[in-house]
Amino acid sequence: MKITALVENTTKRDCPTEHGLSLYIETARHNILFDTGQTTLFADNAERFGVDLSSVDLCMLSHGHYDHGGGLKKFTEVNDHAKIYMNKHAFGWHYHGEERYIGLNRDWIDDEAMQERIVYVDGDLTIDEELSIYGPRPHKKIDMGAAGLTMKVGGKFLPEDFRHEHYLLIWEGDKTVLISGCSHQGILNIMEWFHPDVCIGGFHFMKEEPGERLRSYGKVLAGYQTTYYTCHCTGVEQFAFLQPIIPQMHYLAEGDVIEV
Repeated sequence: MKITALVENTTKRDCPTEHGLSLYIETARHNILFDTGQTTLFADNAERFGVDLSSVDLCMLSHGHYDHGGGLKKFTEVNDHAKIYMNKHAFGWHYHGEERYIGLNRDWIDDEAMQERIVYVDGDLTIDEELSIYGPRPHKKIDMGAAGLTMKVGGKFLPEDFRHEHYLLIWEGDKTVLISGCSHQGILNIMEWFHPDVCIGGFHFMKEEPGERLRSYGKVLAGYQTTYYTCHCTGVEQFAFLQPIIPQMHYLAEGDVIEV
């Protein structure tokens, strides 16, 4: 399996970046676009990195935030056939606080051409022998909180419960690879739910001060026989703090290509 980071907050290459995430994943049976960043940058970088987006046969949106799904319209312009899998709650009213809307472009709800491409996932979905999509599980090891994010339900702002998040699990022989966009449900919970051999994605530690609590999280993650490739909302400072605690953890920057 080969994974190219089309968009990530940082890069070692001479190319533009943005706060967002987009991964191009090549498996034995599929070419997958996982998230689209917040703009058309993912498509620009695909061309820059030699990735043919017209070859994508499956697109998945990890959750309904602008920095993961902002490029969806552009994707439908460069690829005319791949289905787009997203959680049934992805087009909810997602906010930072009560003023800043951070959800998807709601004009797309009335875009018939786009809606024909979307598969709304309710819970879990097995796509084939290689791919499955999973929603959050009912039990949690730790409540990571909403980090100031809210959802508007019935005209009222409530703490976000991230019901719009889901995860892609890929089987590669007897190995499992879990792809998570932001791990808003809590990476410790997600690891307890799935126990993957490889875990790739953001861990949402960027607002967590390096200290004893973050160290305790790191010790839990280090206890799994899992190789981690983390990025985006994990935070560069937090990664530097955690890496000595979790020696099997690596950073995935924009333009990086990994094989797992």
